[in-house]
Amino acid sequence: MNLMCPARILLLPGDVVEVSERVAHVYAATFDAAAGARLAERLGVRLTLLPDLTGDPEHELQAISDQHRGETVVVLGLDLGLRLPALVEHTGDGWTRVPTSNERTLATYEQAAEQFRELIPAEPNHQLIGLLELKPGARVLELGSGTGRDAVELERRGFAVRRTDATEAFLEMIRADGYQADRLNALNDDFGGPYDAVFADAVFLHFDRALLPGVLRKAAHAAPVLAFSTMEGQGEEWSNRLMDLPRHFVQWTEEALRDVLTATGWSVERLERGAGNFSSWMQVLAVRA
Repeated sequence: MNLMCPARILLLPGDVVEVSERVAHVYAATFDAAAGARLAERLGVRLTLLPDLTGDPEHELQAISDQHRGETVVVLGLDLGLRLPALVEHTGDGWTRVPTSNERTLATYEQAAEQFRELIPAEPNHQLIGLLELKPGARVLELGSGTGRDAVELERRGFAVRRTDATEAFLEMIRADGYQADRLNALNDDFGGPYDAVFADAVFLHFDRALLPGVLRKAAHAAPVLAFSTMEGQGEEWSNRLMDLPRHFVQWTEEALRDVLTATGWSVERLERGAGNFSSWMQVLAVRA
């Protein structure tokens, strides 16, 4: 069947507590009933349990899609062989995975890394780096190293930094400057370790609310200290600011950010605010609870 206005079906693991998109309904396999009930209550929508969800998954998805044309629904407990979370649509020829907002943002950085380096301040984030009170030689995992400006300052202060990024263009940029850098996608890859701290400057703001808890849990397994910056506010947006291509930004209130940190094994030790050109920022130092 070719759906002129198909449903968008968000396939999620059972431990998700936040969803960025507007959702019309939650469906869950019976073994994910408790998780489905929590998510449905949080979103203020109905929950439907599907005992046979894993029997003929494509048939079940088609039936759900037929009921929710033009809407987005969540399905928990279904494995189509995709890395979760995943957003899928029916195109008429089968189920197609839709690129996530983070993947589209990474594509922007791949195409415009040099433009980004030219437009952002050359100075590192001294406010965030100053929150780290580590001994010389401390091992720091940097997520989203980008142009590499923060890592240079971290090393100047005596820390041993593992530079990583999910964007090949930034990795090549860092290597051209004479440093080692590893490809690491914070959403999908294991962090390794142990480290003394995880550092992420202006990285988490590109992650959908449903995805950030998983990243924070991995960070808690990797290190006892987490330092990061993110945009303060409410909602989310696509923006072409500074660059000619779109990037996705998710803003957090302090209360919501503290809640998700607590739920993922962190305690906020320091939170400072700083002004940016387009938004206010929170600089956060958290310790493993």
